[in-house]
Formats: sequence, structure tokens, C-alpha cells
Amino acid sequence: MKIGILTRQPGYTVRRLREEARKRGHEVKTIKYPECYVDIKQNHPEVLYRGERLSDLDAVIPRILPGMTPYGAAIVRQFEMMGVYTTARSIAISRSRDKLRSIQLLSKSGIGIPKTIFSRETDAVDDLIDHLGVPMIIKLASSMQGNGVVLAETKKAAKSVIQAFYVNDTSFLLQEYIEEAAGSDIRALVVGNQVVASIKRQSLDDDFRSNLHQGGSASIIKLTDDEKRTALKAAKTMGLQFCGVDMIRSNRGPLVLEVNSAPGLEGIETITGRNVAGKVVEYIEKNAKRTHKKDRVGA
Repeated sequence: MKIGILTRQPGYTVRRLREEARKRGHEVKTIKYPECYVDIKQNHPEVLYRGERLSDLDAVIPRILPGMTPYGAAIVRQFEMMGVYTTARSIAISRSRDKLRSIQLLSKSGIGIPKTIFSRETDAVDDLIDHLGVPMIIKLASSMQGNGVVLAETKKAAKSVIQAFYVNDTSFLLQEYIEEAAGSDIRALVVGNQVVASIKRQSLDDDFRSNLHQGGSASIIKLTDDEKRTALKAAKTMGLQFCGVDMIRSNRGPLVLEVNSAPGLEGIETITGRNVAGKVVEYIEKNAKRTHKKDRVGA
């Protein structure tokens, strides 16, 4: 099987996926998707990379990161139209990257989420704050790896941050602060219909953000049945076969914070000792052959 890994900058995750695919006898091509372009012709969609036509791939693993989501999703969509199997459909990448859209979809599916408010500029800032209460989390709609996320502990602080975002015409969300989570969250790695690995991430000192990129620590954790069901349902709601589901434990059960369509493997493989990359390749083997070029997908 010929597998393409779409990435902007190859790192640990790409290397591990490549290793496991080659170990199982597959041909692997690392493709920097910003250098791809599409050739759109009637009934003959193509993707070209550095002058080469990528017409013989059986499957692609998209590693589309924020900053180039629309372009990356367009490249994935072109592969879909060519009948190439993908572990993350273009629409799933787009919806999971849009924090407001994803939280709306999760809510509609009956999945636990923190209480969230989205608003454009308004004179009723005090009403927004009173409706949610403090402390509260204020996050940019495009935030990632803990950046662009602020904890406002008082009404005055919340009002200052909100007004600053208004001045910069920046989209943001207000979310309730879950005190009992105590600066920790859970990353559940989903492949197909299984949670293949999970870790608990703890914030550094008094930082409420538990992301490892912010200097937090992590350890192996055993998920409850409810947490496993929540992770799988969240992945299914987003339409993702390979993703990371971030949750926190609350007094009312697991609450989903985000579904990541391009989860990194370094932390979770290192901490758990699980061969997650191998599980991804195995899943592709079982599913790509059934769907490859079976039909062409419309936009």
C-alpha cells in the first residue's frame, strides 16, 4: 500500500508513522502540503507536489495544523475527490478546528461540555460576565497548545480582557472554570472505535493550563467507562477516525474541551509505552482497501 503523510514540518509523529508503515511493508511518502497544488479539471482531479502527480496513493494521513487549515483541508478534499482514503476528512478537519462550531456540535450530540458563551461586540459586557460568573476562561477561537487562553478570576479582569478582544476585533469564547479539575485534563487518543491510549496532564505550579507545551507534566491514567464512551462519541461527532480528545473531570461527569484532528504522539507514546502509530497504520490497512477508489467524493 502507498501511504502519504501530509505535514508542514516533519517531527516525531511523522517519523513514527513512517517507521510503523514501513515496518509493515508499506511505501510511505512524506508530503509537505503547503507545497502541494491542485489541478482542477472536469472529471479528473489531481494533486501535484514539487512537479510530481500524486495519483497512486492508497491513503493519506493528514497532519494539518492551525495557520493553514483552509489550504490544508482543500488539499485533503482534492485527495477525497480522487478516491484516496484519509484518516481525517476535510470537513472533519475544518469543523474540529473551529472551536465554536465544534462545541456546538458536541452540545447537540449530548456530550458534556463546559458552559460556553460566544458573542460579538456588545455594550452588555457586564451581562455576559454575570451570566457565566467568575472565575471564567476566555479563549481565542483559534487558540492552540494553551496559547490565547486566559483565566479571569474577577469581574474586573474579565471585563478588561473582553474589551481588549473587542478592540482587536478578535473572535473568542467565554467558558466556565471547572474548579474541581484542579488544573488537570485528560488526553484520550482515539483510533477507529477504540481509545488506544490515555494520559492525565497536570499544569505547572498554579497555571490552570495543563498542556505539555506550557510546561505541564503527564502520567498514565485509567479511564472510566463513561470517559471512554465520551471520547468515542466526541470523535464520532467530529467525524474523525484518528484524533485526540481532551476532557476534564467534573462533578457532573467528563466534559470535552476539544477534539484535535492532528494529535501529537510523542508525549502519549513515551508516557504510556503504547505503539499508537502502529494502531493508526493497522486501522488504515483494515479500512483503506475497502474504500480506495470505490467512488469519488463530491465537495
